[in-house]
Amino acid sequence: MNHYKKIIFAISAILVMSSCLKEEPTFLSEESAYANLTNAKSTLGGVYEAVAGYRYMGNDFLYLTYGNSGFYVSGIKNSNTATDNVFLCSLKPQPSATYNENTWQRLYISIDRANAFINNVPIVSDSAVADIAEWNDLIGEAYFLRAYGYFNLVRLWGEVPLRIEPTTMNNIHKAKSKTDVIYTQILNDIDMAKKLMFDVSSQRIGYPAAEAASMLEAKVYMQMATTEDDVPQTGENFWQKAYDAAKVVYGKYSLVNNYESLWLEDENNNTSESIFEVQYNDVAHSNYVKLFTAAKATKGNSWGRLRMNAELYDNHLETYPNDSIRMRSTFKTGFVNQKTHKYTKCYPETTKRNKMANAFNYLHKYWEKNIENMTSFNFQNFLVYRYADLLLMLAEISNELQNGEQYGYVEEVLDRVGLTPQEEYNGGQEAFRRAVMYEYRYELLGEAHDWFNNRRRGYEWFNNEVIIPHNTYVNFNDNVDVTLYDDRNTVMHLPTPTSEINTNDEVDD
Repeated sequence: MNHYKKIIFAISAILVMSSCLKEEPTFLSEESAYANLTNAKSTLGGVYEAVAGYRYMGNDFLYLTYGNSGFYVSGIKNSNTATDNVFLCSLKPQPSATYNENTWQRLYISIDRANAFINNVPIVSDSAVADIAEWNDLIGEAYFLRAYGYFNLVRLWGEVPLRIEPTTMNNIHKAKSKTDVIYTQILNDIDMAKKLMFDVSSQRIGYPAAEAASMLEAKVYMQMATTEDDVPQTGENFWQKAYDAAKVVYGKYSLVNNYESLWLEDENNNTSESIFEVQYNDVAHSNYVKLFTAAKATKGNSWGRLRMNAELYDNHLETYPNDSIRMRSTFKTGFVNQKTHKYTKCYPETTKRNKMANAFNYLHKYWEKNIENMTSFNFQNFLVYRYADLLLMLAEISNELQNGEQYGYVEEVLDRVGLTPQEEYNGGQEAFRRAVMYEYRYELLGEAHDWFNNRRRGYEWFNNEVIIPHNTYVNFNDNVDVTLYDDRNTVMHLPTPTSEINTNDEVDD
């Protein structure tokens, strides 16, 4: 995208905003975009639209982070020598790859729209102003979404340009900021969001509350406690800060009774377990299901481009042999071809693993469950943060603090599916640490956390617990599997997109 396209898009983000995914899109002039509360809500909807859109949570962000997580292969061309398997899924993503370019650009579009909102809507302190709390809540949501965007950027790419003002001709060229500066900005935005947003008891259904900002804060401090990147040197105990933030959220939400219902289109949207989820409906519908649903598995168009490495199934089964609920919710191991009406077996229903078509299983969570669907989309929201994740975070944090609470949080998660914590949890702090990191996989696999959790504890963890186990997998087959690259300088961050290097005079790598 050249300079002028960037500028035009940035300005048009202020002028043309869609609704917050609940109404028909509203097109507002710059003058009227913030004129009243109704218009401001629609304008903020433009930020949410950028997050939900195809080039972000609607497709490209998922394809990029899943494919590059070390857990997935691409089904494009049904070949492990296809370009995306040679590069993206082998942990060698290319800077000019479409998904790398699009995710970067869309993240910055969402941030630029949040910047416009923050800079055009002042925080209200005058008690004479009607709807003061609602105005401030909208501003808080904008801060939350900007913080969420930068948290994704800094984890994926490391040093990136820090833009907190609307894009203009005067600031289009911007150098990268150090990661510690970016983390400071993220925490500042979170602090503003917590002060301004409604709490969960008052927030609009489907929108993040102040507790979502606290959960994001806990994730940021956990990242700062373990990352190899530079972080602010505040002298604080980051694990304690993470605990304090997470405890704000604890008890404010609850696990749904039926784990499987989380992944049913007509039951999973905005449940008691949801802390932050991307909203879709008949106006802004989700077509990411095409990524996860095998071609011809429904009567509509699907791709099945993302498939899970076979060792994930084996490891889950070995650790929790009685975990039938989570396993059948996570792994799709066979389906009926709606064109031929023949049943296709996938691993482990077939163990031959000699063809891409059956060597891997599919993610069942976001598989299109309605085989009669004639379209390539449905209305299933995408769960970004849910309460089970918060409980596992508290388990991990408590283990680092050794406060005696860690085991109980794991029990809460596993009790829902009729399980008790695996034996490794009883082996001391280091063993518990490893067990809970694997528990994220068993509970949250395929929920857009894999890339981040696999790398959060540094290169050695990523290499020893993801790369090596995959490359030495007992059923590894050179004809279908990809070999994961293990160079530290390549696998820990994504390359800066080529378009950013070519169009930003202050960025050269």
